[in-house]
Amino acid sequence: MQGNVLVTGGAGGLGAAVVEAVRDAGGTPLVLDKSAPAEADFELADLADGRAAEAAVRALAERHGGFSAVVTAAGIDRCGSLEEVPAEEWERVVQVNLFGTAAVIRAALPHLGEGRVVTIASTLGLRAVGDATAYCASKFGVVGFTRALAAETAGRVGVTLVVPGGMRTNFFDDRTEQYRPKDLSKLNPPDRVAAAIVFALQQPKDCEIRELVVAHAEEPSWP
Repeated sequence: MQGNVLVTGGAGGLGAAVVEAVRDAGGTPLVLDKSAPAEADFELADLADGRAAEAAVRALAERHGGFSAVVTAAGIDRCGSLEEVPAEEWERVVQVNLFGTAAVIRAALPHLGEGRVVTIASTLGLRAVGDATAYCASKFGVVGFTRALAAETAGRVGVTLVVPGGMRTNFFDDRTEQYRPKDLSKLNPPDRVAAAIVFALQQPKDCEIRELVVAHAEEPSWP
């Protein structure tokens, strides 16, 4: 792999695994996150602020001469019933997961040439569950957004939708006990999903992996 790969959420979780996988494959990871990554050039930005995210993307593009790919790995959650979750927190999930994804890609496209985009949805972007209205809304939105983007940029930009099941990251750390996975052994380590993402990025021109579900064999949220 050659070129600069912009990774949102690259300071931790799946994003950090993607940064490592890109570097191991010979690419140069560039990170957009609220905190600094371990080893990569970066810009600090809150994806809930779309205009700030766009400015950060442009800054990285100008500093490095553009991108060969973008991976939108940043994501948050807020569990609870629609009535219980404060409106500001509910809306922030959608702002980061969906609007933030769109903002980053919108800003990156002029600097991408004939590169690739990988968006990260979730098995809960295909299957709805209770007490997850914000997360499901945002991830169902990512699915629709990505499919439309693929149609819009066909023949110019490669677009892949990655649908991971639960992963062994700190994503669940701030949840109450009732919303935490019962068995972490039934979740994939993030490096397996990152390997699938790099595989999609390495496809030859005019070959597209349009959609890819990556889950543990006993993943409770799939099918």
